[in-house]
Amino acid sequence: MNVSLTPELETFIENKVKSGRYNTASEVVREGLRLLEREDKLFEMKRDELRREVKKGIEQIRSGEYIEISSEDLPEYAKEIGRRGRERKAAQAAKRK
Repeated sequence: MNVSLTPELETFIENKVKSGRYNTASEVVREGLRLLEREDKLFEMKRDELRREVKKGIEQIRSGEYIEISSEDLPEYAKEIGRRGRERKAAQAAKRK
């Protein structure tokens, strides 16, 4: 397989080899591909989780488990959601300590 690289990518790879972390350009490219594969898997996991959450939300709407918010109340409601999120994040951080 032949691959064409931009001069910038060639320089990037050469610098990685010069750093001593990699022995060859092939090692750099393989590591890059492994990282890309990992990113793809992470993307798929996040996408699948989002789909599950959307499905759950649709089911909740169909069963009447929702509240309506007027456009006037939306900014205040958004602040409240942010406040709750910050509290939850702080509680999680405290748990890890």
